[in-house]
Amino acid sequence: MHWLTEPFSADFFLRALLGGALVAIICGVVGTWVVVRGMAFLGEAIGHGMLPGVALATIAGAPAVVGGAASAVVMSALISALQRRGRLSYDTSIGLLFVAMLSLGVIIVSHSRSFATDATAMLFGDILAVDNGDLLGLFCAAAVTIVVAAALHRSFVAAAFDTRIAVTLGLRPHVAQLALVGLVTLAAVSSFQAVGSLLVVGLLLAPAVAATPWTSRIPARMAAASLVGILAAVLGLLCSWYGGTAAGASIAAAAIALAGISNAGAALLAAFRRWAAPWRQQPHEDCVQLPVSASHPGK
Repeated sequence: MHWLTEPFSADFFLRALLGGALVAIICGVVGTWVVVRGMAFLGEAIGHGMLPGVALATIAGAPAVVGGAASAVVMSALISALQRRGRLSYDTSIGLLFVAMLSLGVIIVSHSRSFATDATAMLFGDILAVDNGDLLGLFCAAAVTIVVAAALHRSFVAAAFDTRIAVTLGLRPHVAQLALVGLVTLAAVSSFQAVGSLLVVGLLLAPAVAATPWTSRIPARMAAASLVGILAAVLGLLCSWYGGTAAGASIAAAAIALAGISNAGAALLAAFRRWAAPWRQQPHEDCVQLPVSASHPGK
């Protein structure tokens, strides 16, 4: 049994596991709203929009996550600005900025001769390199995410289903939309170290999709998605340890696999209930219903 506990004796593995759990909590909370609001393209775009900032920060010798955060904030601000002008649709605005930021990142990397950072880590993350400072940042990001999601829960719900009702109730749906974009940005930046800029949408979507068939209330779905994300982090890191695979990609793949298993299980359960429903409605064959005259011979 030593081979089962061997990974948990390594300090870097435990740090990666704790970092993955914090990322799972952040993405579980934010990803629930991403799925409910249909904002998957936004998460993907912000993840790619981090590339120019990461490249510039790497060239300047600054922390990559700082550059990525700045670039993601610029991306979010540009999306909001284009949306307020109303001349372009939401998807069109995101698509144009998505390609523009991705192209800018590739141009910076290709033009700089001093760029020595592993592009694989930039695109797919390096969760095994998480240190105590990264864990502190993830803990703060998780705390901010939970507080904002709890404080603006009513606004998020009202804006998700009917913005006119939200305006009538004084819940300011535009502020809720900006806050939600901010949370998606925070989730993308926080997940950068774990899964990189290309796989962040996997952690945003897959755990929430896995939790959807089994929950009916949004807070319960957030909790279930966080648990699925934590399980994906454990499974992905174990696959990386024993199989020698990329840790970030293994975590994202595990999350997607869990989403598939969850939805398949829910479909099988629904099929079984439909099959069993007629049998529940029929009386048992041993229970013979007697006529009224037979059951009351005196009448």
